[in-house]
Amino acid sequence: MITIEDYGMGNLHSVHKAFEHLGYSAEVTADARKIERAQRLVLPGVGAFGDCIANLQQGGFIEAIHAHIDSGRPFLGICLGLQVLFDTSTEFGTHTGLGVIPGTVQRFPAEMQEQGEALKIPHMGWNQLEVQRECPLLRGVEDGSYVYFVHSYRAIPAEPAVVLTTTTYGIPFCSAIWHENVMATQFHPEKSQAVGLKILKNFGEL
Repeated sequence: MITIEDYGMGNLHSVHKAFEHLGYSAEVTADARKIERAQRLVLPGVGAFGDCIANLQQGGFIEAIHAHIDSGRPFLGICLGLQVLFDTSTEFGTHTGLGVIPGTVQRFPAEMQEQGEALKIPHMGWNQLEVQRECPLLRGVEDGSYVYFVHSYRAIPAEPAVVLTTTTYGIPFCSAIWHENVMATQFHPEKSQAVGLKILKNFGEL
């Protein structure tokens, strides 16, 4: 069973349907007890970092997430679900995250350019993965594969060893992380067609 956490922010329907399409039993829940005991937990998210943390606090989910991660069972964060794993974010002020992964979340620099052209923020659309190390989550995913992004902020890990993939948009940035049982992607695998489905399938097989 794959448990998808519903805390009021996230692309829940698409994530749920993607896992069901792959043949996995998946459940969307706002029950903190189920989240803590989940065999495999997925934390999707879209929106602002501060709002996300506030919703997690109000729902009593922060303790449940930590308990699940501490148990060693697989965890997958998606987009905002990656960012809130870090210590802090500077999105609309300074906000404290879950502190699972040391580091911060910051906005892309203003006035980035590529080949003389100004780059828009948010970073939206298809871009390539630059795989930094082997990981079960990326089994069968080739270096240079395209995946789908929608974000204005990017995570900056304090320890380069947690970086699983990077992507270049004006500057290189961390586009996926892996530390023990914790995996997370800045991109949306549920919107990344065959490559994204392969990543979700790999997670389901952990």
